[in-house]
Amino acid sequence: MRTRFRVAVAIVTAVLFSTPAAARADVVLQWNAIAVSVPAGNPFNQARVMAATQLAVFEAVNAIQGGYEPYLGTVVAPPGASADAAVIAAAYRVLKHYVPGAAIDTLRADSLAAIPDGDAKTAGITVGEAAAAAIIAARTNDVSAVPEFYLPTSTDPGQWQLTPSCSAAGGTSVHWLDLRPFGVADAAAFVAGPPPALTSNEYTKDFDEVKRVGSKNSTERSQDRSDVARFYAASSPAYVMNLAARQVAEAQGRSMIHSARALALINMAISDAAVASFTTKYIYNFWRPETAIRAADLDGNSKTEVDPTWEPYVLTPCFPSYGSNHGSLSGGGAEILRRVYGAGGHAIVMTNPAFPTLTYNYSEFHQITADIADARVFGGIHYRFDQVVAERLGREVATAVYKGNLRKLDAPQ
Repeated sequence: MRTRFRVAVAIVTAVLFSTPAAARADVVLQWNAIAVSVPAGNPFNQARVMAATQLAVFEAVNAIQGGYEPYLGTVVAPPGASADAAVIAAAYRVLKHYVPGAAIDTLRADSLAAIPDGDAKTAGITVGEAAAAAIIAARTNDVSAVPEFYLPTSTDPGQWQLTPSCSAAGGTSVHWLDLRPFGVADAAAFVAGPPPALTSNEYTKDFDEVKRVGSKNSTERSQDRSDVARFYAASSPAYVMNLAARQVAEAQGRSMIHSARALALINMAISDAAVASFTTKYIYNFWRPETAIRAADLDGNSKTEVDPTWEPYVLTPCFPSYGSNHGSLSGGGAEILRRVYGAGGHAIVMTNPAFPTLTYNYSEFHQITADIADARVFGGIHYRFDQVVAERLGREVATAVYKGNLRKLDAPQ
């Protein structure tokens, strides 16, 4: 892991600091790219760390430049404080707190070296440190550090069971149900309605689809959809949505405070959607396609055919199926992107160093979430209805986050 991270940091450093154009880039976007490269663990903890980081950055910049309601409102900036220095200090301090081994000291030094020494720089660093400390304090005891697991209590058809990808400990991330949200009062308020009945037409149709196109050796899955499944299995919602945001913000020439606010809202929505999504999952405990297809002779549906040797194309995550976490988190991020930057007319190039030959071009945010939905179905780990309900959940969470946080000071209340 350390070797991989050194490579990732080297790539980020080269991209951000090696060219004159990059040197003039918004420091908010620079440190967003650094933050999303830090190995914070699973995608859900990554979302949490990104939300805390971007909120600290926003709180620092807003204290200096103003224009929006603060998140906490406890940070005061002296006149003339450097916003650039504040961003660097805030992002660095939060990342080092949550990921102590993060090898970003050199990046901090390089960033600060580009700012002339003096009172403005010193004051900016102080503001950034204060913003980071305030956010960290606000997140104390948010239950993220107390992992819990779930073992199935029923073998009834439709109930989630341990899949071959699970350890004996059971389903993961049960404690995420109790994670304190960043931007909504209660994530449980966004829990989705129940999944379709096992004998319904919707279940039958979506069961057949994932069985056909999602199997390890499917002859009905194109190479393009196979690539999409692998690409988005390795590309977390935070990685995808922050990459899209940076590209659009730079293309539109957005201000520092605009980018700071946008990235804070995006990552708050992604993290809060994870809480609502896991709550939905563990309320219904719906079985994964891998289990359902191998036990289709027990589901009471004469139209579903059993295949006891069926395997998914990508590895099944070890928690219930309904709804899709990638769908919820990405749906939340995409909704904020739409509200902040507009739905379309963009030039987004989605890449991942893990797949150097794969590049996806998008002009609208919903095109990204459509590929993510396909990726989970063609990967064999979700039904189509998992994706539909998850995207709706993510949009609802994001709408609440957007309307209730970091509003313009002159906006009507």
